[in-house]
Amino acid sequence: MDHSHMGHSHMDHSHMDHGDAPGDNMPMCSMNMLFTWDTNNLCIVFRQWRITSSLSLAISLLTIVAIAAGYEAFRSALRGYEAAVAKRIETAPRQTQEQVTKRAHLIKAVMYGVQSFYAFMLMLVFMTYNGWVMLAVSVGAFVGYLMFAENAPLANEGVCH
Repeated sequence: MDHSHMGHSHMDHSHMDHGDAPGDNMPMCSMNMLFTWDTNNLCIVFRQWRITSSLSLAISLLTIVAIAAGYEAFRSALRGYEAAVAKRIETAPRQTQEQVTKRAHLIKAVMYGVQSFYAFMLMLVFMTYNGWVMLAVSVGAFVGYLMFAENAPLANEGVCH
């Protein structure tokens, strides 16, 4: 079957809006799959979190440090909650221990889900493959561990960030 007469080269596609472009004046986000230090058109996780200047880069890097340190603070809060629950179960009358254990397990499961989401979001930040952003995540992990994990084990307990 000959389809040569069905060419679409005469169609004008200039007015087709696919709804995914951020705007006519905004350049596309760079999506590097290789390590880079380039911050030109760098978007961090969301199209709206775009690096447009040296100031926005500095603010973004400080924000990432704070977010990564916050992850360590959250993990520290989880460890504190687990210790408090263990103490509460130990001192609770035998007839209420099961109820305390079930409620605590539900709360810990929710907190674990939040921790996993937090860790995966940090992983996505790291996966910009931008050296500055990767350093900011690492510095934030360092600062967070220094501030919040004084008696915590060094092992990362199986979650990523």
